[in-house]
Amino acid sequence: MKIVTICGAGIGSSGILKVNAERVLRKLEIEATVVAADISSVKQVAADAQVILTSAEFVGAIGKTSADVIVVENYFDTDELRAKLEAALA
Repeated sequence: MKIVTICGAGIGSSGILKVNAERVLRKLEIEATVVAADISSVKQVAADAQVILTSAEFVGAIGKTSADVIVVENYFDTDELRAKLEAALA
């Protein structure tokens, strides 16, 4: 499974989201590759992704995708992330 985290530059908030997603996935015992990317490269990086994690401001820029797009309100709230990942991956 491939999960892509998206932000404007691909290093700040997507990096934080990547680390927290990996923590949640370990607790859920789900194996996945998590990749942080910037919005300009989302089409290439997320072409084979099953899940895209991002904030509401970038959803419109993602474009057409077969991945589940999950809007995360608080990148530091692992409970929110866990609930949203469990719902998407169930």
